[in-house]
Amino acid sequence: MPTSADFQDRMLSLGLARVSEAAALASARLIGKGDEKAADQAAVNAMRTQLNMLDIAGVVVIGEGERDEAPMLYIGEEVGTGNGPGVDIALDPLEGTTLTAKDMPNALTVIAMGPRGSMLHAPDTYMDKLAIGPGYATGVVTLDMTPGERVKALAAAKGCAVADITVCILERPRHEDMIAEVRATGAAIRLITDGDVAGVMHCADPQTGIDMYMGAGGAPEGVLAAAALKCMGGQMYGRLLFRNDDERGRAAKAGITDFDRIYTRDEMVTEDVIFAATGVTGGTILPGVKREPGWLTTETLIMRSKTGSVRRINYRTPVAQD
Repeated sequence: MPTSADFQDRMLSLGLARVSEAAALASARLIGKGDEKAADQAAVNAMRTQLNMLDIAGVVVIGEGERDEAPMLYIGEEVGTGNGPGVDIALDPLEGTTLTAKDMPNALTVIAMGPRGSMLHAPDTYMDKLAIGPGYATGVVTLDMTPGERVKALAAAKGCAVADITVCILERPRHEDMIAEVRATGAAIRLITDGDVAGVMHCADPQTGIDMYMGAGGAPEGVLAAAALKCMGGQMYGRLLFRNDDERGRAAKAGITDFDRIYTRDEMVTEDVIFAATGVTGGTILPGVKREPGWLTTETLIMRSKTGSVRRINYRTPVAQD
């Protein structure tokens, strides 16, 4: 039975970067073409092909959906050659399908890998999320606080005025009250239209100017974001949100019994992981795929939580001729 000791993160990290790169290159030809489904499918196909070249016995725990809803990279799908360590895989072949279709910033291909049993099997429901960057005492902000209390607590911990805090929030009608309360404190808000994995990652990158992320988004993306923060540093909390009995049934099927539990970053991702993301459209974290006559160039972020290492890999490849 494979153990976490069999998970050679250093050896697997370059392979994971190739998986992410392939998905970005495949979806790049559909940037700005207005076809979300085609862009997503291109990324899925490329990611699956590359995953099956890796010497792993992988299981997709965060994927495109349940088996009856997703023809490829569904939850529970086995990937890899089967001749390596048992691993959990969380992925979003194209985080920002709408962003890609409309040629808007911050579309990414995203994948994380850890030892078997290391990632929360989050159902396809919403999750209430809260994240901040590294360097703060544990619990300086919590999900039990109101949005305004979180902003004030973080400002006090940072030693700055509330007006100097910037919060990233997904622009959705469900967040209107939250947005109003945060603005009432005097803090700034950066609204994003899609891509809350990137939104959470912003908290851990000082160059983005984001101090905190909050709001409800997809639970699977929450696990991916937790994997990124485990590598980058920072705190994250998540609580599953259920709209009906069908969603509670999905959670129960995934082995979740406490529907009110608040998960920390290290409860969503319990062991060391590797994380890769490649820019599809240009953004604050990664540049997009660059086109020039005869060539395509990508930039990939590859991180290992075990060492805290962060690499940026530029990959230039000739365009296949018809």
